[in-house]
Amino acid sequence: MRASFILSEVLNGLRRNVTMTLAMMLTTAITLAMFGGGLLVVQMADKSQDIFLDRVEMQFFISDTVADADPECRADPCASLRKQIENEPGVESVSYVDRAAAFRDAKTKTFANSPDIASMIRENTLPASFKVRMSDPNRFGAVLDKFRTANGVDGVLDQRELVKRIFSVLDGARNAAFTIALVLALAAILLIANMVQVAAYTRRTEVGIMRLVGATRWYTQLPFLLEAVVSAFVGSLLAVAGLFGAKILFFDRALGDLYGVNILARITLGDVVFVSPWLVIAGIGLATITGYATLRFYVRI
Repeated sequence: MRASFILSEVLNGLRRNVTMTLAMMLTTAITLAMFGGGLLVVQMADKSQDIFLDRVEMQFFISDTVADADPECRADPCASLRKQIENEPGVESVSYVDRAAAFRDAKTKTFANSPDIASMIRENTLPASFKVRMSDPNRFGAVLDKFRTANGVDGVLDQRELVKRIFSVLDGARNAAFTIALVLALAAILLIANMVQVAAYTRRTEVGIMRLVGATRWYTQLPFLLEAVVSAFVGSLLAVAGLFGAKILFFDRALGDLYGVNILARITLGDVVFVSPWLVIAGIGLATITGYATLRFYVRI
């Protein structure tokens, strides 16, 4: 009997304050959707970082004089430079690309999709180089700075700047999503508190009668708390649905080209499924804490 009474009170309360209930559901949904979007960006950034750390490398360009005199890098200073780089802590591998190989790579790989540029490249115009891959990314700068002015080195290619720019964009998107979610969370808290207070005020007479016949304070307040929790739960489900929609309509379409060339890690359905329970928990937790605090400190019934 008590459970059915509380359930009927919750349903009646949601129906009486339908506009406020809808406003709370939508605000909660948008708040949690932005929060979930930030979490997805964090997951994408982490997985993308693994991709870049596996691919990022530095390149030391050998002067044409040294490369022409020693095309296969068998004598000094080319051979000794390669040995020194290989012996550096954190270096995983060092590969030598002679001028002929650099020309072939430019034609068939680097500018394969840009035939106009590829046709302008002439043989013996590209320098030989050492491509260095690191096992310890923290040593990237130290190795680069140490050998950028070494004998026989004519220039360097530092891919860290490209990586930093890409991750700065991802960090900015994540921070923007979390900031918007925080502002909307404050709005949701105010809506929940207002909803609980209005619901308690509209039923103050019947609650007073219940208290006179022996109902406990907790028993009379529970329906108002459950109204907030149910609204937040529905809002969290809408947020989860929104994330699945965003994954298909935004992430897959807008970032499809970047996925294709393996620049950014793909956000999968598994990522959305992983984030979804946390959104439901966050929504219910936010409503429970706010509702309880409102009933405890601001509503006297």
